[in-house]
Amino acid sequence: MKDIAVIGVGYVGLVTAACFSDLGNRVTALDINEERIERLKQGIMPIYEPGLEELVERNVQAERLFFTTSYEEALKDAEFVFIAVGTPSGVDGEADLRYVAAAARSIAETMDHELIIINKSTVPVGTGDWVAEIVRRYQPERIPFSVVSCPEFLREGSAISDFMHPHRTVLGSLDKDAAEKVAQIHLPLRAPIVITDLRTAEMIKYASNAFLATKISFINEIANICEALGADVKEVAVGMGYDQRIGPFFLDAGLGYGGSCFPKDVLALAHMAAEKGKHPQLLHAVMEINADRRKMAVEKVRELVGDLMGKTIGLLGLAFKPNTDDMREAPSIDIANDLIAAGARVRAYDPVAMENAASILPQVEMKPSAYAVAEGADALVVVTEWNEFKSLDLERVRGLMSSPNLLDGRNIYDPETVRSLGFNYLALGRGYDGNGVFPAGVEKLIASAD
Repeated sequence: MKDIAVIGVGYVGLVTAACFSDLGNRVTALDINEERIERLKQGIMPIYEPGLEELVERNVQAERLFFTTSYEEALKDAEFVFIAVGTPSGVDGEADLRYVAAAARSIAETMDHELIIINKSTVPVGTGDWVAEIVRRYQPERIPFSVVSCPEFLREGSAISDFMHPHRTVLGSLDKDAAEKVAQIHLPLRAPIVITDLRTAEMIKYASNAFLATKISFINEIANICEALGADVKEVAVGMGYDQRIGPFFLDAGLGYGGSCFPKDVLALAHMAAEKGKHPQLLHAVMEINADRRKMAVEKVRELVGDLMGKTIGLLGLAFKPNTDDMREAPSIDIANDLIAAGARVRAYDPVAMENAASILPQVEMKPSAYAVAEGADALVVVTEWNEFKSLDLERVRGLMSSPNLLDGRNIYDPETVRSLGFNYLALGRGYDGNGVFPAGVEKLIASAD
């Protein structure tokens, strides 16, 4: 059993603390937000994540997981200290490191024995060196310490499984012995461990997220072309995915990516590149395509209902993805605001995100169910692919609507089935209608062959 401190009980910090305690370690999770810590002591989670509440409760009862606002208490017996605080985007897209700096300074001012300080937050390349400098500057007396980068690769909605069954653990440090010690506490996860230097480890996280965001924007670009040429992007993705060089993951065309990682990390990487005189054209294209998906959704609603003024539009789903209540950079925000700006009345339902969404979208009427959203609506938009939307009674939905217009923003329905129920149905990138229309150049080739 190891003594571990985790600074920050947001999404990454709380999952990290709960999972390490479940592996048999003694973990103290610290946050300066007194209300959040008090609620956690009462068993009230600050985020929605499947299985997290049960995991926290089990380890609190087993006296392996503790919560505090005191650095003295958190660091008292700790050998490892994870910094897992937020790094939101700054004004120009740079990562805001004020919380990392505050945590590093507090660790320095409090530590009274040797520590291994581990950056778990997603931070710009070079932050590990900067954290070490802060700790050295604010130590009242010289106490040895090491800094290790251990970027997180957790997906909201499956974070516990991702932590317990990772594809790999990445560790970076200039201190090989410290990296080996951090590797030891990850051995029970039985996953490959990559040990490298600090800056390379930090870059691995950004490069990974930027690549995944690129795959999403790529398939969305292909979806646009499929619509124009009459191909089905879902079948295209299946055919591409069998190629082992490509793989089947992150090839679902839709309304684009959102959340706390991809938007922030792609923007931050582009900012870092630009600061060094590089020209990250691909990253800018990825972000532009993603922004265009939200605008495209509103245009498709207009295609279904005409003038949006006075129309009632229902949104099925608000969170940026299923199995989370996270509204950060959610496509629903831009779509709802653009619809409202065009004069539409917008209502919405989400299984878990409505409380978070209400403060962000005060003009959107929150409804208790998908059927309540459908009642009297001129159009429905599937924004988040929650499983319960896949199993809706669509005949009932059609009967409730004022006009049976449906935009499937996540391609969760079979077009032929939905249209057979009487819907005016639009999907994304599923353009084949059986009419055999050829692009102009192909028509000329066929004519010359005849």
